[in-house]
Amino acid sequence: MTHPKAFKLAQIHFYATAPYPCSYLPDQQARSQVATPTHLIDTFVYTELVRNGFRRSGLYTYRPHCDGCRACLPVRIHSERFQPNRTQRRIWQRLQRLQVFEKTLHFDEEHFALYQHYQQTRHAGGGMDEDDREQYSQFLLNSRIDTRLIEFREPDGTLRMVSLVDVLEDGLSAVYTFFDTSNPKASYGTYNILWQIAAASALQLPYVYLGYWIAQSQKMAYKANFQPLEAYQEGQWIPLQSDNA
Repeated sequence: MTHPKAFKLAQIHFYATAPYPCSYLPDQQARSQVATPTHLIDTFVYTELVRNGFRRSGLYTYRPHCDGCRACLPVRIHSERFQPNRTQRRIWQRLQRLQVFEKTLHFDEEHFALYQHYQQTRHAGGGMDEDDREQYSQFLLNSRIDTRLIEFREPDGTLRMVSLVDVLEDGLSAVYTFFDTSNPKASYGTYNILWQIAAASALQLPYVYLGYWIAQSQKMAYKANFQPLEAYQEGQWIPLQSDNA
């Protein structure tokens, strides 16, 4: 008899999108492979998809499927093997003052205001800086899997960062993080990844999936600072060589 989980996975189908402008490499066309139907993509199915290089945006589960380009590499950190560098240790110690609150998925005006501030200062002109409340909710608050909304606040209650994290069967998957950009040297983004690594280790989950890394993209460069890093290439997870990173 076919196991119910395996049967559900076997029901997933895939289609390729039409070409569209690449968000990361100028003058490039991109395509995605999309997994459907969305109502069958639960935590088990999504874990298997992430292991094969997929990630999600709201209920949309995809992986790069570009013609003649393999620049996007899914990457992950092994939570127990991670070795922080000196800068990361310093950031970890400095931002330990932040208080962490886990919330259920819900719309919050304070979160949305921080999201708008982040998009307008970090990604102005990229389209997401014009997101309204509905677009924000579809992007971050729609989920059929185990998703946690994490707040990071100063002791006085000031909201500094919000992170959406999926809890998979073998790790945590970073969905999206946005933070206060008023202090460029605060390093909230780095601290968030360090927090996720520590959280995965505490939950005895071996991996933190960071989405995609592109060697030619400055937007992705920070991911290579977390070592050792594994990349999904040719159907398997292998160490990302330091000369590539």
